[in-house]
Amino acid sequence: MSILFQAYPLARAALFAMDAETAHEVTLKSLQRAYDCGATRSLLHAAPMAPTDLMGLRLRNPVGLAAGLDKNGAYVDALGNLGFGFIEVGTVTPRAQPGNPKPRMFRLPRAEALINRLGFNNQGLEAFIANVTRGKWRAQGGILGLNIGKNADTPIERAAEDYLIGLSGVYPHADYVTVNISSPNTKNLRALQSSDELGDLLAQLQERRKQLADTHGRQVPLAVKIAPDLTTEQIDAIADTLPRYGVDGVIATNTTLSRAAVATLPHAQEAGGLSGPPVHELSLAVISRLRERMGKDFAIIGVGGIVSGRQAREKMAAGANAIQVYTGLIYKGPALVRECVQAIATGVR
Repeated sequence: MSILFQAYPLARAALFAMDAETAHEVTLKSLQRAYDCGATRSLLHAAPMAPTDLMGLRLRNPVGLAAGLDKNGAYVDALGNLGFGFIEVGTVTPRAQPGNPKPRMFRLPRAEALINRLGFNNQGLEAFIANVTRGKWRAQGGILGLNIGKNADTPIERAAEDYLIGLSGVYPHADYVTVNISSPNTKNLRALQSSDELGDLLAQLQERRKQLADTHGRQVPLAVKIAPDLTTEQIDAIADTLPRYGVDGVIATNTTLSRAAVATLPHAQEAGGLSGPPVHELSLAVISRLRERMGKDFAIIGVGGIVSGRQAREKMAAGANAIQVYTGLIYKGPALVRECVQAIATGVR
C-alpha cells in the first residue's frame, strides 16, 4: 500500500489543526507536489478495475470525485491519480467571483461532516478552461465532468444566460457537463429546481447543446445536480422533466440545509450546506425515488455521506449507477477510493 495511504492519519491531525479552508488549500497543493515528483503515479495503476458505463461513457470504475474540491480545475491530474474512475471539477461561473466572506467552511468531526457556505468562489471561466486544457487526465483515458453555475450577482431571472455561457465555454473540454442548480449558497439558485423554471432552463440548454454538437461533431452528455431537501412531488416533477429535455443523467444529491442529525454539535447552526454522513439517508431517499420514477436506464450518480464501502454499496443498491465522494476524503483520506471500488465490485446490487 502506498505511503500516502499510510501517512494520511498523521497528516489529518496536522490538517485538522488548521482552519478548514486553509487545510483544503494545503491538501491540494501537497497532492500536486506528490504528483509532480511521481509519488502518487503508481496509485492509478494499482487501483482496482471495475469498468462501468455511465451516460454512454466508459469508466475505469464507478467511483468519482464530486465537484467542489477542485473549483478551478487546477488539480485534475493530481486528483485523478488517486484511483478515481471519473473526476468532476467546478463549479465554475462565467466571471470570477470571491464567494462569501470567510470563515465559510466548518468541520463537525463527531459527525464526520462539513458545513460550507463558499458561494461558488472561483477564478472564472477563462482561467478554468486554461487549467483544464493543460491537464493530461483525459488524454490518459480519464473521464472529466465540468460543473457550471451562475454568478451570484446575476439576477435569477437571467440565470439561463450564465448557464449558456458556461455550457458553450466548457463543452469542447468536457466528457460530460453538470448543471448545478442546487447549491444552497447562491441566493435563489434552488428555485431553478421547480418544474417551470427547470423546464425553461433545460429547453435553452438543449437548444445550445444541439448547436455545439453540430460545431464540434460530438454530443456531450448533460447532467443536472439536485438537492436532498426536496419533497416527493418535487422529485417526481424533476424525474418527469429531465428526460423531456434530453438530459442524460442526474446527480443526487448536493448538500443539505437540514441540521436534524447534528443539531447539538459545535458549528451546527452555521449557515451553509451540510455534507457528510448526515446527508446519506436523505440522498438514498432521493435516489430511490428517482429510480422508481425514471426506470432502469436513466443515469443516476449518487453522492452525499459516503465515508466507507458500505455507504457506497447502499448508494448503488438504492439505484445509483456510479457514486461520487468529497467530504469522506477529508475524514478518511485517499484509501477511501479503493475501499469504495472494492465494495461496489464485490457487493450485490
